[in-house]
Amino acid sequence: MGDFVISEIEKHHIKSLLEQKKRIDGREFNQAREVKLELNLVQKAEGSAIVNLGGSKLIVGIKAQLGTPFPDTPNTGVITTSAELSPLASPYFESGPPSEKAIELARVTDRAIRESHCLDLSKLCIIPKKSVWILFIDFYILNHDGNLFDAAVIGAVAALATTKIPKVKILEADEVEILEEVEPLKIDHYPISVTSYKIGENNIIDANLKEERVSEARVTVGFDEEDRIVSLQKGAAGVYKTDELISIVKESLNVSKTLRKELMKAIS
Repeated sequence: MGDFVISEIEKHHIKSLLEQKKRIDGREFNQAREVKLELNLVQKAEGSAIVNLGGSKLIVGIKAQLGTPFPDTPNTGVITTSAELSPLASPYFESGPPSEKAIELARVTDRAIRESHCLDLSKLCIIPKKSVWILFIDFYILNHDGNLFDAAVIGAVAALATTKIPKVKILEADEVEILEEVEPLKIDHYPISVTSYKIGENNIIDANLKEERVSEARVTVGFDEEDRIVSLQKGAAGVYKTDELISIVKESLNVSKTLRKELMKAIS
């Protein structure tokens, strides 16, 4: 991915405002941007969602395909995530193989979903050791204005909540027939991630693109609906003190409740 160039004057302006407890878009330090969700817009997908988090916008599609389970988990289905950072979404994205940023976005999102036990993967098993459902969660970034991590998790959970899987019939010799009838995918938990960015001595929630580009470190914390921490991922080269992380987790937990409220409103 190409480098986002930001002038020293603008960088100083952002940091100077933060020292005055102000942000360039007028938000509080612990205030996330507005969330908007649209569901089931991709007819060829088993489930889909478009999510706007402020100016960041992405579409998530879920595809289900029968396949073979991993040898070490013969009785469970598979989820796999991928992200496409298109040059159409930002002049700083480059076409070609998945970049490190795309891989990181997919893995951080995958971790929040997987470790929250959002899905009971054993229920995706058709025939142990032979046939399971594989769920492909694909992210397509439509516009990048900072903090794609939280937008991706919200979008993924919303898309999974709309997903319907075809019913199957087991024939002789363990052949599997896919039927036309479908059934909703059962969601057990609804994870939300909240990302905090460190700029100088200040930590802010849900950075926009300019704030993100001047940040020195970030930490993404995933929570389930019972306020349990299900994932935690640090990014960039900056460092955190122990008391900083404790404060960030507390602030992030409060923000997660607001984001989850918007998620549940949309999927209900």
